[in-house]
Amino acid sequence: MKSIFLKSCTGLLACVLGLGITGTQVNFHQGWSTATAQAQGIDEEINVRIYQQASPAVVAIDAGHTIGSGSIISSTGLVLTNAHVVGNTSQVTVRLADGREFRGSVVGYADESLDLAAVQIEGGETVFPTISLTSSQTQVGQQAFAIGSPLGYDGTFTVGIVSRIDPEDGLIQTDAAVNPGNSGGPLLNSKGELIGVNTFIVTTGENTGNIGIGFAISTSQISPFITAVQNGTANTTPLELGSYILSESGILNYQDARLQDNSFYDEYIFSANQGQAVTITLTSQDFDAYLLLIDDQGRKIAENDDIHPNNTNSTIRIALPYTGNYRIIVNAYDQTGQGAYQMRVQ
Repeated sequence: MKSIFLKSCTGLLACVLGLGITGTQVNFHQGWSTATAQAQGIDEEINVRIYQQASPAVVAIDAGHTIGSGSIISSTGLVLTNAHVVGNTSQVTVRLADGREFRGSVVGYADESLDLAAVQIEGGETVFPTISLTSSQTQVGQQAFAIGSPLGYDGTFTVGIVSRIDPEDGLIQTDAAVNPGNSGGPLLNSKGELIGVNTFIVTTGENTGNIGIGFAISTSQISPFITAVQNGTANTTPLELGSYILSESGILNYQDARLQDNSFYDEYIFSANQGQAVTITLTSQDFDAYLLLIDDQGRKIAENDDIHPNNTNSTIRIALPYTGNYRIIVNAYDQTGQGAYQMRVQ
């Protein structure tokens, strides 16, 4: 059984070096060293500029049950964050980079397929620093910068690149280090513009921290939600989104335990009450997902493999029959299925 942690959620770039080869070994190394130092100096200047520009508008959000991050996107104090950070709480505490704390009201939720929420800071006439959303298309290979409160360390800054952009849902994959507490915080480009909202990381299961695979919701999905919030048409109750009992990222591979058919599986445990309605979702781009729900006596309560064309995800919706512990078996329909996944109990 794996330990359960909320991991929802998110190196410097290699430099292009001009080599002054003069025919001698000494001059080669001198040219390399000079070019390297110059490139590193440019990178450091960019890093410092981005942090100084953006960090005043990055906040820590305390919802009581979770602590996450957020970005102030309007001077009146509208904050963009993850829905799983605020959960079903209507009031949160928002802490600015300068240490000031304000009460915030949750004023909007995206639909259940998009992990976004908006918080309005109750700051009176205060004019807040902001982060603007990019209007440019994000490209694989460009620099990426994350700021947030991983494990409660406010204002933490990490650097990486855009590693991949998912062709189906537009999620931005990055190797900029993000960890629990970064959820809801910004992923930025080299102009200090927001290109995504950090939402979850993939781990190996044994390691619950960052392994260089984090995901952010892209601005193409964020912009319509912000418009709905500003127009007053966004959903204002968390009921559609639910409250996450468990949110877990992982990788199914040969290091995991095996079922009787020799397929790999991961196992998670949660507690719930009789009659409680839960939705368990397992999503993966790498394998055809298969879910099993088992009670603490080893009895199978439900299963789902969603055997449909072009659908690799699995969902179980059920009113639980007992009060107690339940086991979730994350598995692949194919005996040899392996890869990254995201599992949530809602």
